[in-house]
Amino acid sequence: MSAAAESTHLSSLGKGDSLHQQVLASFPLCDITEDDLTQNPQLCKLLATLSQHVDRTGLTAPLKTELDKAEQKLQNQRRHWLRSESLNKGLQEMIQDHCIRKHHATIPPDQNMFYETMEKCLLVSQCIRQLDPSSTTHQDQPSILGLSTQQVMELMPLEKNVHRMKQGLPVELEKHLKKKCLSLLSYYQPEWENESEGLKTIKLSHLSAQMDKEKKRAQSVKETCRESTVLLQRQTQLYLSELIKCIQLLQSLILDHRLRIQTDLDRKKLDYFEGKFELVLQKIKTEMVEIQLDTYTVDSLSAHRKIREKLGSELKACQVEKQSVEVKLASFKILGKEFEALAEEYSRLWQEIEMKTWALKEFTQYSNK
Repeated sequence: MSAAAESTHLSSLGKGDSLHQQVLASFPLCDITEDDLTQNPQLCKLLATLSQHVDRTGLTAPLKTELDKAEQKLQNQRRHWLRSESLNKGLQEMIQDHCIRKHHATIPPDQNMFYETMEKCLLVSQCIRQLDPSSTTHQDQPSILGLSTQQVMELMPLEKNVHRMKQGLPVELEKHLKKKCLSLLSYYQPEWENESEGLKTIKLSHLSAQMDKEKKRAQSVKETCRESTVLLQRQTQLYLSELIKCIQLLQSLILDHRLRIQTDLDRKKLDYFEGKFELVLQKIKTEMVEIQLDTYTVDSLSAHRKIREKLGSELKACQVEKQSVEVKLASFKILGKEFEALAEEYSRLWQEIEMKTWALKEFTQYSNK
């Protein structure tokens, strides 16, 4: 039953891309993309089911109702506070304007009495508010400077002056507020400053609605900008993901192309180096032949040939002499050690004879000179 109900519910939401778009539209604050929903279908189903119980901000219907009630209550209390605060500020401004006018012009005594009475009443009310700021103040709390509310109330002006001030206050307050509204109108629309008083009053009556309209338009533009920002962020993420995929595909294509042409490139390089090696080898052989031709001419070759023949004949004679000497040495070795000592003595005497012969020859040459 539950599976059938869930399938029926999901079919009512949409299928494929439409379901993904509805889920993304239901949760604009979630940092998820359509690829995430495609790769996680169970998460998509969960969010689609959850979207029927929560709003775009993620609040459930009961919680949203309680929040709206609390917000309305807060707005009412804020409106009440703003009303009293704006009234208090208006009265303070009226007193300040009166003080400024006293320094520039002569004020009638009744107006002086009016504003003095109003200033004293405001000061007394402020002091009372400081002594008892709320209804939840504890009774045992020490008072400020030892004062009580009754003591402060004794500073109130005379009853008749207060009564007269209260009767004239609405008119004066209306004039002051009208002056401020006209100043606001001139600031909001400077081209209306030179209009007549009646026309300004008529336009002033429509100023609140016009400002409320522009406020709603500004909020609508703000909401549109926020939705555009979310959409832009989502499109940026999608663009970056697609760009990464394109880069990966390009890298794979470059790698495959490089591997495919690397063999041909290596073979061509090998053929080039083989041809270059053969060329260098032939050049070396040519240089060697040129060097031989420059070194060995026809005359030098015949002379070398004669020298070679003479050296060959001398080598043969030396080899024959060597063989005869070896035969003699072999016969001498048969005689033993006594003949070896005699041979050494003979060799020594022969060397002395050669030295003396050389010395005699040299002496004879120098004597003849």
